[in-house]
Amino acid sequence: MTLKIPYWHVDAFSAQPFGGNQAAVMVLEEWLPDDTLVKIGGENLFAETAFVVRDTTGEADWELRWCTPTYEIALCGHATLASGHILLERDGGERVTFRTRKSGILEVVRAGDGYELALPAIHTAPGDYPEAVALLGAAPREVWRNDSRYNIFLFEDEAQVRALDPDIRGLGMLGTDQFICTAPGTATDIVSRVFVPGGGVDEDSVTGSAHAVLTPFWVERLGRNNLRAHQASQRGGDLTLRLDGAGENGRAWLGGPCVTVVEGSFTL
Repeated sequence: MTLKIPYWHVDAFSAQPFGGNQAAVMVLEEWLPDDTLVKIGGENLFAETAFVVRDTTGEADWELRWCTPTYEIALCGHATLASGHILLERDGGERVTFRTRKSGILEVVRAGDGYELALPAIHTAPGDYPEAVALLGAAPREVWRNDSRYNIFLFEDEAQVRALDPDIRGLGMLGTDQFICTAPGTATDIVSRVFVPGGGVDEDSVTGSAHAVLTPFWVERLGRNNLRAHQASQRGGDLTLRLDGAGENGRAWLGGPCVTVVEGSFTL
């Protein structure tokens, strides 16, 4: 039996094609086997493929899961924004909510010409990671980490971050860590580059989950909310950041546009 799955290719955190971060969004009638979801992620070869199924628990509008080309992950920001974009454009409304397996309830709301995405604010603490520092190609001022394998490397300025030429293969051997390199920006409040080679993404284009880490980090460091961020990847992307609440209950709101590049179906 042939199965046709509705499919959209979205450039998230971009108002025009060929910018921001690519995501596939696929609407399922019911969950496929886990290994099939991962194989579809591998076939798409985007940083993430988002899968949504109608939520029947009453907790949210949809269930949401994400797969890289190699495995299922616990949180993805840009593919959540892309999913919200597709569902709000298709079904209408101002807000859509998602129940996830490991990251709670997420939501996407319309905001001007784009959207805002609420993710759990992810906090870090000062730490050491000499194995990673030796592979980045430059020494950061500070290292901040947490138990979920998010790592912030704070550099002096934007030029240092843009000039980084890390040993990608070496970083990939350290596991599925996210290596977030950041500094004060020139045209924006902050700038970053994000490497996740152990997850099949050598350098990510625009990383929502990394900005859920960077939002509390920079709001506290700069002493103000409502920040502008730029991820200095080859494709590049711009985000607005604001922190709502404090501690474990805080949420990072990430803002930006999306554009649909392809609409069709995926055949199994």
